Parts: sequence; structure tokens; C-alpha cells
Amino acid sequence: MKADSVQRIVIVGGGTAGWMTAAGLAKLLPRRIDVRLVESEAIGIVGVGEATLPHIRAFNERLGIDEAEFMAATRATFKIGIEFNDWGAIGDSYIHPFGGFGHGTGAVDFHQYWLRLKQAGVSVPDLQELSMGVQVARQARFGLPSADTSSIASTFGYAYQFDATLYAPFMRKVAEAAGVVRTEGRVVGVSQHPESGDITSLTMENGDVIEGDLFVDCSGFVSLLLGKTLGEPFEDWSHWLPNDRAVAMPCKTATALTALTTVAAMPYGWRWRIPLQNRTGNGYVYSTRFIDDAAAADALVAAVEGTPMADPRLLKFVAGRRRRSWVKNVVSVGLASGFLEPLESTSIYLTQIGITALIELFPEKRIADIDRDEFNRLVDLEYDRIRDFLILHYHATTRNDTPYWDYVRTMSIPDTLADKLELFRKRGRVVKYREGVFLDASWIAVYLGQGVVPEGHDLRADGPPLDQLARGMAHVKTEIAQAVAAMAGHREYLERYCPMEPMA
Repeated sequence: MKADSVQRIVIVGGGTAGWMTAAGLAKLLPRRIDVRLVESEAIGIVGVGEATLPHIRAFNERLGIDEAEFMAATRATFKIGIEFNDWGAIGDSYIHPFGGFGHGTGAVDFHQYWLRLKQAGVSVPDLQELSMGVQVARQARFGLPSADTSSIASTFGYAYQFDATLYAPFMRKVAEAAGVVRTEGRVVGVSQHPESGDITSLTMENGDVIEGDLFVDCSGFVSLLLGKTLGEPFEDWSHWLPNDRAVAMPCKTATALTALTTVAAMPYGWRWRIPLQNRTGNGYVYSTRFIDDAAAADALVAAVEGTPMADPRLLKFVAGRRRRSWVKNVVSVGLASGFLEPLESTSIYLTQIGITALIELFPEKRIADIDRDEFNRLVDLEYDRIRDFLILHYHATTRNDTPYWDYVRTMSIPDTLADKLELFRKRGRVVKYREGVFLDASWIAVYLGQGVVPEGHDLRADGPPLDQLARGMAHVKTEIAQAVAAMAGHREYLERYCPMEPMA
């Protein structure tokens, strides 16, 4: 290794972001770098983000993690989507599935043919009935997606719901087995180069000095290196995403072990329910502009479906992101970079995006502006597009039962989201991206689930005769029903595939 190359990597902070980063760097850049992680046992982790997106499967696979072993160690369940209750209007319910709607190919997307039938007055199943993922989740069943793309059982994906307090220790084992060195202690000083401003070393509480070439800030909301030391500004998005608190509380599982996360709209925010193998995670995300902490905690306790296992725990946050996530020789990953509330389970995904981008753009020798700029472009793009998707859930509602819902329903929204809404309202068109986490089916599920109904459809959908389309829709519904009926129950599948490990 040349003296002028980036070799010594120092990660500040453990938890999910720190140990994911450590494991990713050590496993995917072997013999290229030395990785040290600094954390203090006295500093707790947020530890409530228990739901994920399907992308985590690819991350785990790249690191050589055995799925069943990982799920058993973290008390994990499968997750096929997110159920939204009372969002568009009180009494409404829909699922945002991990997967598409319908099956087969055509000149246009499946939902365009469905829209044509609806607009022609033809009786047609609800679009939710034409999603394999939705129906698997609704019936609390599970089976691995088929590798045969001609099968309807290939049209859904899955993620995990796991205990975040167990995930970080699991990733720590992976990282340390790959050579990562952990240092216990608190950082009390940060030294910078007098000319470049790059960070050169950290001073620990015991007086030790840790030098590095590249520093990764995984210090959570504190953002010790990027925010406090380098002073990178934070872009506050609370005017669009006003929730700034969450109270979280686990309970004994008393309801069905569903393969989905449930988010129920509340008078001043929303409540999550995440079933694990050994317990259920619950939380109330809300805005202190409209409700105080004590009232929110009381509302959560009254709503949980099982015996509480702990008192409500309070978390404070502000929605937004740092203007840049890589500055000088500091890369921020996870909460140190930004935070978007967990409505669509994007927190671990954003951590994964940061890690992946860093590995793909890792400096060959010295850090170059082109690498930093591309990293920041990719991270900003992900944050901005997720931001718009989250705002859609609040803005696309008819609820006016509280000042909270009046505010989000009538607030101004980013032009980028306004344009997307207008395109869908006119002809059911979904803006397509090469980059970004949420693809067509995700937007369609939320648009239609919350009452954004197109006035027209893509004219290319007028090709097939209406009766042919109607028969095709009925066939897809039957095909899905048969495939779901052949699956095991979710709990039964878990007990056979990845029974949880006993507590040490």
C-alpha cells in the first residue's frame, strides 16, 4: 500500500449504521484497508427501526450471511409489505406490497389496462386483489418467491422485521470475523489538518489518539464529525414532514404473526405495529405542534394489542438531511447524514445506500472531488425521492378530523411531487427512474390506496377488447388465490425455517 493512499478507516459509532458499515467495508474491500470502529457502551442505540425493505437481502447476500441463521439470531419475521389503515380516509385500508400488480406483459403497465376497464364501467377486481404480495400478506402466509418468471409466485419480494438491538451485535460478529478492530470509549477531541481541514485523529477519553485517512461518521443524530466538527448545514424538512417525536414500546404478541408491518393513522400522526418472533414492536410517531409527549404515550398504551413489556420510550428527531454527506475526508452514514421518519421503513435502506456508494466510489489513492460529488449526488437523490414519497401519504388524504390532518392535507408540497401527482391524475402515468428505491408499483399502491384516481389512461391500453381484458383480470385473481392457498402459514414457515435462538 502506498503511503499516499487511503488505508486507515476509522468509524465513529456502532449501532446498526456503524456495524453495517464496518462489515461492508471489511468484507467487500478485503486486504485493501484496515477498519477500526470506535464506540462507547455508555451510549445507547436508537434501536426501534425493526422493519426493512427488500434491498437488505442483497446486502446480506453480498456479505455471505446465511438468511436462516440471521433471522434466527435477530428474532426475525418475513415482511411482504406495509398495511396502511385510515390514511386516505377513516375506515380505508390498503397494502403497499413488495412486488407488482398483475402478471404477464403488454404494451403498457398492468394498471393501465385495469384503469381502462374501470373507466369503461366494466366490473373488475380491486387492484389489491391482483397483487400476489398483497394477498400473501393479507392471509398471513409465506413461501419464497418462485425463480420461474412465468409463475405468479415470482411477482412478489420480501424483506425482514427484526429486533434492531440484536441486529447490530450480529453485524459486529460479521465485521470482527473479517478483521475489524473495535475500540471502546468516548471521543473527547477531534484534530484537523491546519490547512486542508481534514480530520487527522480522534482523542479518546483515556488519552489515546486514533489516526486515520478516512473517517466514517456513524454517531447518529449527534453527527459528531460531519455536523459538529465540520459544521455541515442541516436542511430542515419539518414544514413538509412535521412529525418530530416517537414513543416506542414492545408488547407480547397477541395477534396474528403477519408478514407485514401495519401503520395506522392516528389523530396527530401514526402508529406502527411490527410483529417479531418473540414480541411485537409498537410506536406512535407524532408532531408536538399538535399533541404533547404525555398524551401521545397514553394513546400508544391504550392502542397496543398485547401486554406491554416496557414503559414507552421517547425519541426526538427532525426530518431532513445534511446538505452534503461526504465533506473533506468524512463520510456520514445513517442518522449522522439525515433522518426520514420510519413510515416506509427506509432508515436501514439509506444506511445501506451510503455504504454501497462508499464502496463503489472508494478512493484508489487520495480522495478526489469527483468521488465526493458523485457520492453526494446519489445520497441526495435517494433522500429527496423518499421525501416526496413520504409527503404523498400525508398530502393525499381527505381527512379533516383534526388540525394535524388539516395541516398536512392543505400544506404546500415540493414541485417535484406536485408534478408527479398531476401526471398520475391525468392518465395514470408514474414517473420512472433509473435510480431511487420506490418503483412504479409502490407509487400506484399509495396513489390508489389514498384516493388519487386518474381521469384517463394510457391510450395504448385500448388495444385489446374489453372482454379479453376482463377475462385476463379474472384469471390473474384465480391464479393468485391458488398460489397463496398452496403456501404455509407464516408462523409455520418460520418455525420450520428459522426458529429463534434461545436468549443467552
